[in-house]
Amino acid sequence: MSKYIPVIGLEVHVQLKTKTKMFCSCSVEYGVEPNKNICPICTGQPGVLPTVNKKAVELAIKAALALNCKINTKSIFARKNYYYPDLPKNYQISQYELPLATGGFLEINFNSITKKIFIKRIHLEEDAGKLLHAIGKEELEYSLVDYNRAGTPLIEIVSQPCLFSPEEAIEYLNNLRETLRYLEVSDCDMEKGTFRVDANVSVATVDDDFVVDDYKKIPLGTKTELKNMNSFKAIKEALSYEIERQKELLSKGEKIVQQTRLWDENTSTTQPMRTKEEEHDYRYFPEPDLLPLIISSEWIEEIKQQLPELPSNKRLRFQQDYGLNEYDSKILTSEKAMAEFFDNTVKIYKQKYSPNDIKSIAKTIANLITTELLGRLNLENKTFTDIKITPEDLAELIKLYTNGVLSSKLLKEVFSYMYDTGKSPQEIVQEKNLVQITDTEELQKVVEEVINENPKIVQDYLSGKTQAISALIGQAMKKTKGKANPKQLQELFISILKSL
Repeated sequence: MSKYIPVIGLEVHVQLKTKTKMFCSCSVEYGVEPNKNICPICTGQPGVLPTVNKKAVELAIKAALALNCKINTKSIFARKNYYYPDLPKNYQISQYELPLATGGFLEINFNSITKKIFIKRIHLEEDAGKLLHAIGKEELEYSLVDYNRAGTPLIEIVSQPCLFSPEEAIEYLNNLRETLRYLEVSDCDMEKGTFRVDANVSVATVDDDFVVDDYKKIPLGTKTELKNMNSFKAIKEALSYEIERQKELLSKGEKIVQQTRLWDENTSTTQPMRTKEEEHDYRYFPEPDLLPLIISSEWIEEIKQQLPELPSNKRLRFQQDYGLNEYDSKILTSEKAMAEFFDNTVKIYKQKYSPNDIKSIAKTIANLITTELLGRLNLENKTFTDIKITPEDLAELIKLYTNGVLSSKLLKEVFSYMYDTGKSPQEIVQEKNLVQITDTEELQKVVEEVINENPKIVQDYLSGKTQAISALIGQAMKKTKGKANPKQLQELFISILKSL
């Protein structure tokens, strides 16, 4: 008996967050009119010479260090010869035999198991331009070329074939994108094309009792390369389809053809584009216009010292120091600005108000951010950097809540006003008169009114339906417009109802 194991390797092209292109001083500004940001170098004019963008190299080293790669102190640029209609030199300056970095890994947590996804190489290269196709009723009428993107700095992050399901691949890509954004190496915006993924997919045929413990032991099948996937949803669907397509062919005794295939979202199928080229088809040879790239160990160490706390480490710290569960810590660290906002709020509260019971405070802050704040941002299609609330004001709001000035309902109400106006919680509490009612005599009057107005609920409670007290408390909260202390109300209701 035999079984099929899908094997996936990913090639991720990441546009680096520089101001200028890889080998010239043209701007990489997005969204400008076509062919505005071009010069003789990036349009491949005769006699021009490229120069290396130092910032791009620095960002590439930063990414490689964060992904646990070995930085090669000597790397070489190469010409990758291929007909690119949108890269006028008809070759791409890339790296081949001696790339910038090799042999790294990124840890993911998939199905509650921590696993290393191994990185084969990271190399620097330039991007191609963009073709704009004009389609008539049934066929292509003409194509236009926009060279603005030609020459934009990229790194290509190539994984080993050590991913075994579409879901595992998506988890890796999410973690990779998150890490690169923390490093501020790239915006990783798939809509703008700054994070693009190609996938190599094959299906291995193994004995029924074969257990995957090392990807190197798997007898690889014939691979196909998938392109044209511009969202995580498309990547997952394309991988799933291609795996099933290959399994079906193998089960019929047919052979897999090595080729490049495009994902067609309209039909939810992969379609053949061209027969897959081998590496020798690109006729790589060292770029004669560029010297070898020499990177000093001192520069590598300097960049290493600049690395921020990465999301995986931050998640672990939030769980250990603040007692957050895995779900909350993962949401809070999914965006660098949000993680820093939460972290700073907790630290300010601890320093300014109280170092005690900080895990309970952190949980309250986390709940506000993951429910109230993210809810509003998602509803209004805004990003975390759009908020008007400061960590100092949020810490003050939490203090008003823990001191009993605000009820849980008023806490959310004041938070909402803070979100809308950017005002401090003290200002809002005073303006709206939102202080929680804690005066026992005042609350007792409300409780007595509610008891007199709701005889049926009272009778239900007295007959043993103790949950009926929640309805009475709700009526009292309504009367006080949410300002009453629920705990005090419950105590007063129990005390008075006992005497009836």
